[in-house]
Amino acid sequence: MADPERTSRVLWRFGPMIYGPTVLFGLGEGAVIPLIPVIAAQLGAGVAGAALVASALVVGQLCGNIPSGWAVARVGERLTMAIAGAVALGGITGMLWAPNLGVFAASVFLIGFCAAAFGLARHSFMTTRVPLAFRARALSLLGGSFRLGMFVGPFIAAGLLGLFGEEHSAIWFFAGCLVATVLLVLLGPDPEAAVPVASPTGAATGSAVEDTGEAVTGSIPTAARVGVLRTMWLNRRVLSRLGLAAASLSAIRSARQVVLPLWGLSIGLDAQNIALVVGISGAIDFALFYASGQVMDRFGRLWAALPAMVLMGCGFLALSFTHDVEGAGMWFTIFAAVLGLGNGLSSGILLTLGADVAPETAPAAFLGSWRTLTDAGGAVAPLIVSAVTAVASLSIATATMGVLGFVGAAAFIRWVPMFVPRKR
Repeated sequence: MADPERTSRVLWRFGPMIYGPTVLFGLGEGAVIPLIPVIAAQLGAGVAGAALVASALVVGQLCGNIPSGWAVARVGERLTMAIAGAVALGGITGMLWAPNLGVFAASVFLIGFCAAAFGLARHSFMTTRVPLAFRARALSLLGGSFRLGMFVGPFIAAGLLGLFGEEHSAIWFFAGCLVATVLLVLLGPDPEAAVPVASPTGAATGSAVEDTGEAVTGSIPTAARVGVLRTMWLNRRVLSRLGLAAASLSAIRSARQVVLPLWGLSIGLDAQNIALVVGISGAIDFALFYASGQVMDRFGRLWAALPAMVLMGCGFLALSFTHDVEGAGMWFTIFAAVLGLGNGLSSGILLTLGADVAPETAPAAFLGSWRTLTDAGGAVAPLIVSAVTAVASLSIATATMGVLGFVGAAAFIRWVPMFVPRKR
């Protein structure tokens, strides 16, 4: 186990390099996301069209992961983050002055593409430079930094709307966050120099990170470069097994964001109460992000993944039986809190598992494939909820997500010990 004082010192060093830019990017994106359907409607989209435009962000992330892995492997994490932030400013420009719905949708897609590049660069950096002894805590803190931005961002957007009465004010705020992000990445300490790549024995190639004596999965500077497609083929076994288990967790997380507002609406709650319940769930989720990393580092990855999946599976399944019962609003609040608890316990697990199984020769290329799988799970879940609700009911759709939670838990039990066999 790493010395807590040394762990804090190393994690603090990541602040201006990784965590600061992550919070800034998350704040801007979190402020804009709720307003994308609103602006799309102003440009002439119907309800279905506005939903389609909003989904362009997720589609952009899906499309951006694999090219981002290629870019990180060739130009490095720092330059990839700077380029992604700069290109995203082009997407912001398109959102601000889009003459029609097509240009606006393309701009949203571009921002999603850049978000994928930005996120993969951070993930690759942490994979190759954080000692195994506190990897989960470092990556949970990374996930928590983004969650902080996404949690606070909508409140900033609400304040800007109240102040200026104009939806585009949130987009201007995102632009400011992007400029600050790019400047911090370019003018701050060079993360690739300040925190050298760790060797497989846990020792850094420089003096910035002390040797923990633990093995570290990461890239080796002298390793031969392996292409993206070749990396996917060589790692097809772990991607098709542990990767699909990770995708099921991503799907459950995404379903929570869709089901809770729909459930509140379906049982007759007003927008204010729905927002309050969803906010309580989000606050519980956010409060647990660092605890998740501590659990993974001390007891193992499965001790975070399994309780998270079981809790969310139980939460969805139990909620599905409460639609028409007396006190439906109370049960909605209780199970929304259970879902927030489960999601909080899973904070950083997808980042950590991806780092654990990333090959030493091509971590960025592998992480591009890994993140594509997890993002695909998140993108498919709302479609499943929508389809099952249309064919059956919202209760059946919610129960379906609960069953998926148990299937995912079984997959983690089967594949985590196989692919992450070391004592964690």
